[in-house]
Amino acid sequence: MAAGGENGKQSQRQAAMAVLAHSDAADIAGCLGALAVPSYEDLREPENGLVMVRGRIGGDGAPFNIGEATVSRAAVRLASGEVGFGYALGRDRQKARMIALCDALVQSNEFADAVEAKVLLPLRAAVVAARDRKARETAATRVDFYTLVRGEG
Repeated sequence: MAAGGENGKQSQRQAAMAVLAHSDAADIAGCLGALAVPSYEDLREPENGLVMVRGRIGGDGAPFNIGEATVSRAAVRLASGEVGFGYALGRDRQKARMIALCDALVQSNEFADAVEAKVLLPLRAAVVAARDRKARETAATRVDFYTLVRGEG
C-alpha cells in the first residue's frame, strides 16, 4: 500500500514539474503570492550551468550530442523537512528556486492541496491555453495540397 502511495506522490511531483517547467517565472511568482509560503532554507543556492543535449536521428537511431544548453538549478528544504529540487532551461535562477519550493510544497501533506489549487491549476490552465492558441495559429496557416488528374489519355 505504501508503494502505491509513493508512486502516486512521484506522479504528482512529475506532473507539477511538467507544468512549472513550461510556465513563465512571473506567472509562478504571482500564483505563489496567493499562498502562505512557509519558511524554507536554500540547500543549494540557485546557480547556472550547462547540460549536454542529446538527440537521435529519426527518433530511434544512434544517440549523438547536439550541443549544450544553459540550465539553472536550486534545492530548498522546508522547515518541516521536505526537500524540493528545481531546474529551468535558461539563466533564470529565481524560477529554479520557485520550482524547487513548489516541489517541496507538493510533497508536504499540509500544503500539497493548496499548491495544487492555487498554483498548479491556474498554471496548467495557462499552459494548455497557450498550447491551444499556438495550435490554432498553426492550423490557420495549413495548406492542403492535392493532385488534379486530367482525363486525357
